[in-house]
Amino acid sequence: MATVNIGIRSTGVYLPDRYMTSADVARESGIPQEVVEKKLGFRRKPVPGSEDHTIEMGIRAARRALEKGRIDPEEIDLVIYVGEEHKEHPLQTGAIKLQGGIGAGHAWGFDVQLRCGTTVMALKVARDMMLADENLNTVLLAGGYRNVDFIDYKNPRVRFMYNLGAGGAAIVLQKNLGRNEVLASKIITDPSLADAVGVTAGGTKVPITPEALAQGLYTLDVFDPEGMKNRLEEVSMPNFLQVIREAVAASGYTVQDIGYLCLLHMKRSAHDYILSELGLKPEQSIYLEDYGHIGQLDQVLSLELALEQGRVKDGNLVVMVSAGVGYAWAATAIKWGPCAG
Repeated sequence: MATVNIGIRSTGVYLPDRYMTSADVARESGIPQEVVEKKLGFRRKPVPGSEDHTIEMGIRAARRALEKGRIDPEEIDLVIYVGEEHKEHPLQTGAIKLQGGIGAGHAWGFDVQLRCGTTVMALKVARDMMLADENLNTVLLAGGYRNVDFIDYKNPRVRFMYNLGAGGAAIVLQKNLGRNEVLASKIITDPSLADAVGVTAGGTKVPITPEALAQGLYTLDVFDPEGMKNRLEEVSMPNFLQVIREAVAASGYTVQDIGYLCLLHMKRSAHDYILSELGLKPEQSIYLEDYGHIGQLDQVLSLELALEQGRVKDGNLVVMVSAGVGYAWAATAIKWGPCAG
């Protein structure tokens, strides 16, 4: 029986033209600009313009991926929406709107969600589905992100999220492409942090009311800052390293084989710690200090930047790594270049 492989045919990224600088964040938050740049780790970040709606940014990124891969939208069998729940309208299925936006009339679609871990998790979902279903040959993962809308820079409890930005990203997967093979994944979720972060008003517990809006309860918040801090200090770095090591091992490699790490934006000390623990050099990842954190889309942006800069070459083992509030940690390994044999 012939071996089936699932490869990345193309990617696409869309970033708004508007940026918020470290000076802007310093002015809004009262934190010194040096702290924003050195500790929070960004000099600027893209923020949405008036027409940069969430699904629409995913559509723009998907169009770029299709153009780069010379793919007819009618080739697509499935659209998986990997953007955020915060989109054009509540209770809207992003995949179906995105499908229509790119003219993928042959496809069907659905949404998945693991906060900032969504894209890395969706690579596993898509790969497993394609291996199991002979009718799925070309699958599009795409979506947008603008949770920056929920940030109150006067709230010190969400300081670690001041880096949130906006943008869109897309990945096209193809069965038996013969290159850029998506390999194994590892995902960890921690229910003890399920209620750690969220938007207070807008759900069933605290409906949106004029009073809730007046109190500013429509922004992101940390409900148990001390408990979350203690728990994350205990598990976060070990979980990052565990998902990377296990995804690589399940793919038949060791961490010594990693050529490039597509790592989400985080504070620089954490970024450097992960590279150090894995024995990787600084040039084997890109610190996204000029982009901030665009949620679950960081990994696609990192890959595109690395390809443009020549940091990823044929034969490299690439690992996409993410974490999302809830809390989840995920990693997926990719063998870049032609498949062996």
